[in-house]
Amino acid sequence: VQVPSRILRMTSTHVPATASMGLGAKVPLGAVIRPLAPCGPDEDDVPVVQPGQAGIVRCKRCRTYINAFVNWLENGRRWRCNICTQINDTSAPYFCHLDADGNRRDRDHRPELSEGVVEFVAPSEYMVRPPQPPSYFFVIDVSAGAVQSGVLASVASAIRNSLDDLPGSPRTQVGFLTYDDGVHYYSMKSGLKAPQMLVVADLIELFVPAPDDLLVNLQDSREVVDVFLENLPTMFAGNRSVGSCLGSALKAAFTVTKHIGGKMCVFQSTLPTLGDGALVPRENPSLMGTPDEIKLLRPGTNWYKETAVEFSRAQISVDMFLFPRSYIDVASLGELPKVTAGTLRTYPGFHPGTDGPRFESELERALVQYTAFEAVMRIRCTKGMRITNFYGNFFVRGNDLLALPNCNADSSFGFDLVHDEQNLTGQVVTVQAALLYTSSEGERRIRVITQALPVTSLASEVIGGADADAIAALLAKGAVDVGTKTSLDNARNKLQRSCAELIRASKEGDKPRTVSGYAAPPMQGAPGSSPGGEERPVPENLRLLPLYTLGLLKNVAFRGGTDVHPDERVHAMHRLTGMDVSASKHFVYPRMFAVHDMPPSAGLPSSGAPSDGDDDEGVAGPDRIELPGAVSLTVDRLTSGGVFLLDNGLDTFLWVGRSSDPSLLTSLFGMSSLEGADMGQIRLLTGGSDVASRLNSIVSALRDDGCPERLVPRVVVVREGDAGLESRFFWHLVEDPASFHGGTFSYADFVQFCESGGAQGPPGAPPPGHPGQQMGGPPQHNMGGPPGPPQNMGGPPQHMGGPPGPPQQMGGPPPPGPPQHNMGGPPPPGPPQQMMGGPPPPGPPQQ
Repeated sequence: VQVPSRILRMTSTHVPATASMGLGAKVPLGAVIRPLAPCGPDEDDVPVVQPGQAGIVRCKRCRTYINAFVNWLENGRRWRCNICTQINDTSAPYFCHLDADGNRRDRDHRPELSEGVVEFVAPSEYMVRPPQPPSYFFVIDVSAGAVQSGVLASVASAIRNSLDDLPGSPRTQVGFLTYDDGVHYYSMKSGLKAPQMLVVADLIELFVPAPDDLLVNLQDSREVVDVFLENLPTMFAGNRSVGSCLGSALKAAFTVTKHIGGKMCVFQSTLPTLGDGALVPRENPSLMGTPDEIKLLRPGTNWYKETAVEFSRAQISVDMFLFPRSYIDVASLGELPKVTAGTLRTYPGFHPGTDGPRFESELERALVQYTAFEAVMRIRCTKGMRITNFYGNFFVRGNDLLALPNCNADSSFGFDLVHDEQNLTGQVVTVQAALLYTSSEGERRIRVITQALPVTSLASEVIGGADADAIAALLAKGAVDVGTKTSLDNARNKLQRSCAELIRASKEGDKPRTVSGYAAPPMQGAPGSSPGGEERPVPENLRLLPLYTLGLLKNVAFRGGTDVHPDERVHAMHRLTGMDVSASKHFVYPRMFAVHDMPPSAGLPSSGAPSDGDDDEGVAGPDRIELPGAVSLTVDRLTSGGVFLLDNGLDTFLWVGRSSDPSLLTSLFGMSSLEGADMGQIRLLTGGSDVASRLNSIVSALRDDGCPERLVPRVVVVREGDAGLESRFFWHLVEDPASFHGGTFSYADFVQFCESGGAQGPPGAPPPGHPGQQMGGPPQHNMGGPPGPPQNMGGPPQHMGGPPGPPQQMGGPPPPGPPQHNMGGPPPPGPPQQMMGGPPPPGPPQQ
């Protein structure tokens, strides 16, 4: 019985039998969970169980839900809990005899006993109040900047396009509030021909007029809502106010929605400077790249966090959309979505032509995707192990109950699993996550996800079962925690050390066994045994971990230097914390393709059968669009005669060499040359030629992650030699050395560093004046000739569409140059368990 990897990805398929062995194996135990991940095209929906007369069967001691891994005793009359070992009596309505193998005879007819994921319909005792209708409240900035930039028009358009598909019809409720230097309420009472605007300019003695008509049933008031959204962009066309009283607007919106909860969408274009929650500009370029930069990555005030806690208690989740043209203090504002289980999106320098489609598709997806309301989640594990740290957007009630006012199909969380006792007594460790929520139809549900992992006394089995993708995703989430609580240097050191220690441990094999204190020969056929204690090569399942770790070190969330704006870094940290494994992998190691060299089948639906693996890197999207072969992320692969597409899941770049084929440029852009063209006006054509149509299919497929609501990518066209755009493009070429402290590794250097166990430092830093990662200038290698393999990189990529394999020079001498910093020093203090503060409110029944 296996949980689909789209829902739960453990970092290893085995658990060490002892705590000391776990420390020696160096595999970070834990998982990334996406509880409401959408089903694949060939997968069945999660089975729904309607409890019978017996109710929902749970352990009487630890409250674990009945699952496929419990042990049945006394011919089915009793069962042993696989979490706490408590023996429970089987109630008469739930009793069934066992077969010859000790399994219940009705096992195949009961999903909760035969499936890893199941959903129970919860009875009334799992409710603290009747299920509330889905509520959507929009808090919209209408200051001069928002109007003139086109943000207001895009917001109104996206909301209007989403109304027909909002979940929960005909029970759905909506409301609107706008603000600049005052707060504007809108009465949407059914029967009105147009909404009535009520303005409150006093931000100190703020009050809510006509509270009963500000949140209305969408079906009853649809006509007046349509009139409002149609007129909204012109309603404030002449607005000259540049102030922003976001905090006061949030307090007003809270007053309107606190009785029901739901989703609140906030749209903000400038730094809030009026009323509650007013912020002051903290941007200080002199701090960037120094240890004090951490001050800019932490909130400047506790007001937003404290407000978010109140929102969470009222079951309100905040999705925040920011459109800054200058510093907006994402670190402070981001506390709202972080604590309320919402999402954060930023669109710097918003332009309606280039950013509008992407923003509107992301807002529409946030509104109409499958959403769980009034949710809480608890994760349990077998006695002898314990959950330590949680990662993601939530508020912790008590010690381990995650409060999630909203949980949608994109919501992902991580957790660390550690030994609580020196020795495990059982043969299996079970992890069970339970999400209690209200569906948009008003039904209380419990989604139970249960996975059992075998316990082993062989470190080689733990390492052999390690999942490099899941490890990299979990390390990234932990590093964000370390980076914001201590320093970015500590975060980078933690990533380097974790990777190097694991690679080194994988080469050493199993430690000698002892029996009764005496040395014993290795077990026959053990995967970690090697004659004479010789080092083994790095296991195939971990060969890409150094590549992902190097990508993390040079990712905008962690990279050093003075050229990463604090708002941009904080946004990247928020996104990385909330990503699932697949999205995280592509964010830290983007995919790059040679467009000028695409095979004829690229961009067309694949004719091949789906592979058995979880990640079929040769295709993308539910339509299985065939991708060109990926090329290494190094400047050596670029040629002046080429066109290259690079995508990291959030941003898409199209790099165009200055000597590109004019006929190809005509097909892609409608002009034979980009020299002298205004790059702000260049648009990638989506049709009109075979190559344009196929490239458009590839770009769309890279954003199509299986959810019904498809996202529209924004493609940034980068002309060779354009210093500004090209420097940002070069950030993603993570296999090349960069010029910041801790980023001077090339890929070959970093593999050597990891195989030495972190004993070797990085190569010498670039000479003074060297621009960061060759920023600002065109690629200097092979710019006029055919693409050749990068130096020391081992030739072309090994996997179609996937990241290249490690370099072949695995055992060569260490790179020259003295170590630049101590890579193997003492570890930084680990991230403490995430506790958001504040006394726990009276919660729902124990989950």
